[in-house]
Amino acid sequence: MGGDMKYIEGKSDPMHSYFEKNKTNRYSTQLSISHKLNDKTKISFKNGFSYYGRSIGIPDYLFSGVQLSSYTEMNFIFKREKSEWVGGINFLTDEFKQDKQDTIIPVNYRQNTVGAFLQNTWDASETITIETGLRGDYQNIYGFFLLPRISALFKINNHFASRLGGGLGYKVPNVFTEDAEKIQFKNVLPVDIKNRHAEKSYGANFDINYRAGLFNDQVSVSVNQLFFYTRINDPLVLTQLTSGYYEYLQPKGFIDTKGIETNLKLTYNNFKLFIGYTFAEVQQHYLTTSLFPLVAKNRFNNVLMYEVEDKLKIGLEGYYYSPQKLSDGSTGKSYWLCGLMAEKLWEKFSLFINFENILDVRQTKFDTIYTGTITSPVFRDIYAPLDGFIFNGGIKIRL
Repeated sequence: MGGDMKYIEGKSDPMHSYFEKNKTNRYSTQLSISHKLNDKTKISFKNGFSYYGRSIGIPDYLFSGVQLSSYTEMNFIFKREKSEWVGGINFLTDEFKQDKQDTIIPVNYRQNTVGAFLQNTWDASETITIETGLRGDYQNIYGFFLLPRISALFKINNHFASRLGGGLGYKVPNVFTEDAEKIQFKNVLPVDIKNRHAEKSYGANFDINYRAGLFNDQVSVSVNQLFFYTRINDPLVLTQLTSGYYEYLQPKGFIDTKGIETNLKLTYNNFKLFIGYTFAEVQQHYLTTSLFPLVAKNRFNNVLMYEVEDKLKIGLEGYYYSPQKLSDGSTGKSYWLCGLMAEKLWEKFSLFINFENILDVRQTKFDTIYTGTITSPVFRDIYAPLDGFIFNGGIKIRL
């Protein structure tokens, strides 16, 4: 069980206060059974069940409910000399019941999905590996979805390799989105299942890998360059109506993401350096074309590790986020997140320590998080940390 509370208080009058109280209860079980029939065939069974109770309270409103979900799968793996087959069936359930009905209609739903899948990995030659897959899902509300995908790996030589792939996807609607979370689900109407349909997507990616040893193999270098594109057709958009209520509409249009990702890894003795850069342009194409909010176009990921196997780990990390467009049309600030970690290992136990956000970066230090009055705030997008510097440590025991 966990919870958190947020207060914005007036100067003297205790009645001039605002709070947001979140309480969650989560219980889950997992079961996995595998049986090897012979050297080439294995069959597996998986099951998971989750109970998730949630309540969000503000001074004049409470949203609460329970979500029950489960996942069951039976699959087989059959290996041949140059190929491997994976196939199976699964069954998913997802149900939510709202406890307190402060909206016109409770946002209850019950969704079941039955699916079957088949995947093949084929070593076509010493330099080409092809992976194909086909999945079919039947959803009790939104019907049948056929989802093919394909990927090909080309081993050009000892240093270069490349991969090309793509496929289709879908997402069934429900009310639990970031936009609804931001307003505590207050006045949010349930999804109109008769007039809405599932979001459908397709995507493709292409990457090039390079590996080599430098300075008589004292330094190992690995570079990966990825290009990607994804498109979501007819996305659901939470829209405020003239009545003051919010409804999920599906305007004609799409959201697409295109970009590149570069990753570099250098290894020298006990030192490892990871440098990554991501450029992502996410646009929404409805009546006009505009940037999708809360997406940093440019991000840098940098990690330096010193590791003595089974003895010591020390790591320094730094992440950069460029300015992001916000939902109100303004632009947020750029910021860095830096951290430091260390772990000392012995045979039976280890001690670790973490310093997160050591620069104490907080959105409240360089931007506002709400507008309006203290008693009735309207919260803006949260795009940077609110907690600031975090320190934690502990002990790991191995039996």
